[in-house]
Amino acid sequence: MAGTLPIEDLGLIGNCQIAALVARDGTIPWLCLPRFDSDPVFATLLDSEAGGSFGVTPAAGEKGTQAYLPNTNVIETTFRTADGSFRVIDFAPRFFHHDRPYRPVQIMRIVEPLEGTPRIRVWCDPVLGWSKEKPARRFGSTHIRYLGFPSPLRLTTDIPLAYMDGRSFSLTGRRHLVLSWGRPVNAPLASLCSRSLGDTVRYWQKWVKHCNMPSLFQQEVIRSALTLKLHCYEDTGAIVAAMTTSIPESPDASGRTWDYRYCWLRDAYYVLAALRRLGHFEERERFVEYLLDIAGANPSLELAPLYRVDGSADLEERILPNWPGYEGHGPVRVGNGAVTQRQHDIYGEMVLALAPVFLDQRFRQEQTQHTLQLLRRLSDRAIAVAGTPDAGIWEHRTAPRPQTFSSLMCWAAADRMATVASRHLPETAGYYTQAASRIREELLARAWNPNVGSLVATFGGADLDAALLQASSLRLLPENDPRLHGTIDTLRRELSTGDWMFRYRDDDGFGRPTVGFMICTFWLVEALAMAGRAEEAREVLERARASMSPLGLLSEDYEVATGRMWGNFPQAYSHVGFIHAAFSASPRWSEL
Repeated sequence: MAGTLPIEDLGLIGNCQIAALVARDGTIPWLCLPRFDSDPVFATLLDSEAGGSFGVTPAAGEKGTQAYLPNTNVIETTFRTADGSFRVIDFAPRFFHHDRPYRPVQIMRIVEPLEGTPRIRVWCDPVLGWSKEKPARRFGSTHIRYLGFPSPLRLTTDIPLAYMDGRSFSLTGRRHLVLSWGRPVNAPLASLCSRSLGDTVRYWQKWVKHCNMPSLFQQEVIRSALTLKLHCYEDTGAIVAAMTTSIPESPDASGRTWDYRYCWLRDAYYVLAALRRLGHFEERERFVEYLLDIAGANPSLELAPLYRVDGSADLEERILPNWPGYEGHGPVRVGNGAVTQRQHDIYGEMVLALAPVFLDQRFRQEQTQHTLQLLRRLSDRAIAVAGTPDAGIWEHRTAPRPQTFSSLMCWAAADRMATVASRHLPETAGYYTQAASRIREELLARAWNPNVGSLVATFGGADLDAALLQASSLRLLPENDPRLHGTIDTLRRELSTGDWMFRYRDDDGFGRPTVGFMICTFWLVEALAMAGRAEEAREVLERARASMSPLGLLSEDYEVATGRMWGNFPQAYSHVGFIHAAFSASPRWSEL
């Protein structure tokens, strides 16, 4: 009953426990329960015929217009038909109850007529995960139980159950649907949904009020902030890269279809850095606990690049041959083979995530010896692996090489640890200062290519890597250093198509990339601003924001020729990049 839609026509709802995509046609084509990395319950995103979906649509199938209720993660979809108009309000409840975050494994859908007597269709057709088998159903007086799941899955509604098979009927009043996992809904439905909606709206609007804002691009930053918050799995502190798997990076059947429903340590650092700029800190506290748990299970700190939201690393990658994939672009993958790679930059990113705890007196309680020793061990590990071969930030599935970006992050680890040590371990500060100086000298000697006029991707090479734009934000080179401006200009010239930048141009084992990688353009904005070129930075960001979806969401990749987004959606990395770019490119409030 549901077909694939462009990802630009999808919105995200969630509550930091679960998340669902809501389409402009009134369907929910993607939902994994009971957490982000679980098997799907609805997945027509990857199989439009047999993947399972949850629909509240006009009888004639008209598409609606979507908007978030202001400053919330609640979506309103409005449909106008020949018989009348109606709206569907979709959300996952989230608010404080008894001074604790309340985030049940529930999706609520409120259907309300606005004008006339519209005819609608409603169905709930889940699947038993990747098997695509249909669960048996048991009907109560106001609910349907779906059998075969690890926990009870129940749809409770005040719509006649006889209408729940997708037949059309007249909507004569407000109706409610609650899909719940585990504990069933027993409270009066209408009052429960109304109260939960009001409490959830107030929660998100209050959360936004506590955000710092740049002077420009505020609406886009608010949406990015709310989206990032939904990527935080509050139970453990993990932060996932995206909510989906296997949406291809481009339409050219390149095979770049990855499962992103996990916590990349690198991505988590970038999310924390963005939330810090926004003035939200509680996510760092939870992530520190998550990282301590991972480190406790791995005393040697031979860290994998990514983990499940529960901290485990059983992520063997497998292909599901009976799933056609998004718009038929397979393969569909579950798990991620990058878990076996060595990516040395993650040590730098972990140090950058933890170092502010020891530089900000608001975190006195978090400044424990346990965390300080973890920070020191991560720094030592970064120093030890600097300049050695690895798979790099882009997870090339080719032979490892010494990656410049990895060494850049190892230098950042030693440099920031030197600052922390000067305050908390003064007897070691000299060691970290000398290590940082040594790594920096080697990096500039081996990665600066005067013939190219830029820092290059690998030591002694001539290949380019957009990640090296971060040499500016990490302060490897001073603002007026010709090598910094040369790197910015060369990367911008050689890796850009239109207003969007590629990660690289080289064959990565799947061919040459054909689409822009969104965060690279935002790195360019940040680099230009930090190099004193604020006007250029604002011009680039102004053009880039026009490519956001109607709901203000970003994917991973952008196809310039067609103006379409590709890649798993929404992409935390891209929204992080936008937040940093907006803060960097905006004038200070005192300058207005």
